[in-house]
Amino acid sequence: MKKNIIGCEEWINLPELSIPAIKARVDSGAKTSSLHAVNIKPFNFENNIWVSFEVHPIQNNRKVVVHCKAPVVDKRSIRSSSGHSEKRYVVKTSTRIGQDQWEIELTLTNRDSMGYRMLLGREAMKGRLLVDPEKRFCQGALDEANLAELYSNSRVQVSGLKIALLASNPNLYSNRRIMEAGQQRGHEMIFLDIKKCYMKLEAMLPEVHYHGGEVLGDIDAVIPRIRPAITFYGCALVRQFESLGAYCLNSAEAIAQSRDKLRSLQLMLSQGIDIPLSGFANSPDNTEDLITMVGGAPLIVKLLEGTQGKGVVLAETRKAAESVINAFKSLKANILVQEFIKEAQGRDIRCFVVDNKVIAAYQRISAPGEFRANMHLGGSAAKIKITPMERKLAIRAAKVTGLKVSGVDIIRSVDGPRVLEVNSSPGLEGIEGITGMDIAGEMIRFIEKQIGWKSSDL
Repeated sequence: MKKNIIGCEEWINLPELSIPAIKARVDSGAKTSSLHAVNIKPFNFENNIWVSFEVHPIQNNRKVVVHCKAPVVDKRSIRSSSGHSEKRYVVKTSTRIGQDQWEIELTLTNRDSMGYRMLLGREAMKGRLLVDPEKRFCQGALDEANLAELYSNSRVQVSGLKIALLASNPNLYSNRRIMEAGQQRGHEMIFLDIKKCYMKLEAMLPEVHYHGGEVLGDIDAVIPRIRPAITFYGCALVRQFESLGAYCLNSAEAIAQSRDKLRSLQLMLSQGIDIPLSGFANSPDNTEDLITMVGGAPLIVKLLEGTQGKGVVLAETRKAAESVINAFKSLKANILVQEFIKEAQGRDIRCFVVDNKVIAAYQRISAPGEFRANMHLGGSAAKIKITPMERKLAIRAAKVTGLKVSGVDIIRSVDGPRVLEVNSSPGLEGIEGITGMDIAGEMIRFIEKQIGWKSSDL
């Protein structure tokens, strides 16, 4: 067979995918060919596994999109030129270069950061093509006018995203506001009760099913709001949605990390973030030294699994501290012992962090006779202007835990601000009511940014 000569880059036609022209880098050093693809979703068709996906065939142009589907032939671990390894779906489709057409295998991956939307590897060229690296477009060149004509019917059709709110109670203020905010911006919002979801674990075609057998396979994004009592199962569901290609506002890893209070405090300390002086022990035999370690009474005894102020006790004397700690230990409960910051006067600050920015903050004030600054316990709230140091501290704490959206609680001490904890599912009612900010809308806009969705000006 006579072999055609191609250059270091060529325009390629993928007729079965309805892609008339895509500029490919020719790379004989790469074994496998790859195609830029986003929103990759596996599905079952006539007892075979297929994938649907979208291609933006022109670099730096999201106005043109081609909706594709193809049968899956494999799912492989592919190592990129940067050394990063990822699992990719492999499809087989026809390709045309010049006058010749034949079948090739393509791995699907997001190539937004690459210079080309397609890479042509040596397996696709074997026995058919010779590469002259000094030349370009040996099989024909295209200009902008040619591309505009070829893709005249492939403009982006503006439609909303399908966003799932993964939570437990649709009637909570925070959940209602998120649903409303998404709908106001033109998205299809669905509420998924965590306990009614279940999973099919399979390498080629993982699935999430919902109560009654519905397969949830076409979701663009997931907003996880998981109660502490079901963290394990909730995080498992988030990982399953991640494997399906859905964008998850907070990753399962970040949620689990923030829920482990001891682990999150250790992570913050490793990055130089100040926290209240804390101690942790397993045996009641160490109670006396544990109390001394954090500066003696008064001190705070905190259940690691507690939330919203529950499982937090102020021990005002050493004897009371010993009694509380030993009582918790006898129940085999994991506790933290922390110094009591008296100068805070029962106040702390909640910073709402989205995309590494503090978008709102307010101060929580404890009720009379109560040391916990919590509105669920009769406390109040007020507007506050945080300092640049507090803003920086909140952003660093969110980054350390890996949360894209979080509530960071800070307490003011004579030695400066300290982080109390980082919450992966912060409530919206207090902060929206006090600040007047549309926090739910900011969360939806962040999802749009991450996915690359635009409501207008396309």
